[in-house]
Amino acid sequence: MSPYELNASACISYLTIEHDGIIDIKYRRAIGNRIFGCDDCQLICPWNRYANLTPVEDFAPRHNLDSSSLLELWQWQEAEFMKKTEGSPLRRTGYVNFLRNIAIGLGNANGNEETITQLQSKLGVHNEMLDVHINWAIAEQYEKLKNL
Repeated sequence: MSPYELNASACISYLTIEHDGIIDIKYRRAIGNRIFGCDDCQLICPWNRYANLTPVEDFAPRHNLDSSSLLELWQWQEAEFMKKTEGSPLRRTGYVNFLRNIAIGLGNANGNEETITQLQSKLGVHNEMLDVHINWAIAEQYEKLKNL
């Protein structure tokens, strides 16, 4: 790529919201713990320094999603996802892609046995695409535990 060119297919918001399928391994660590979007571009945009937070309630976080842990979200069943994302853009990604994104976040989290156990609990439950991400996250967790 040339300077000042953007590879839109590598955008974290695109990958976590719009992309349906396996997220290339080369992007997974960069995604970090983001499970829906990124907003880094919003943070560095010079025009946003003039923006104010809106008082409109519809834009406020719902169901404590801004303070939920990845493991809490990982345990949601599809019905809970549908209920708690009603009227929210989060629903756009779909339940299985939501889990895919959480698996990546858990793979990027500090290593611990509980995370591995929770990841293993959904292996083989949904589809092969999700299993690819779960297996990657488990391998990342084991690697971190090995290096403790």
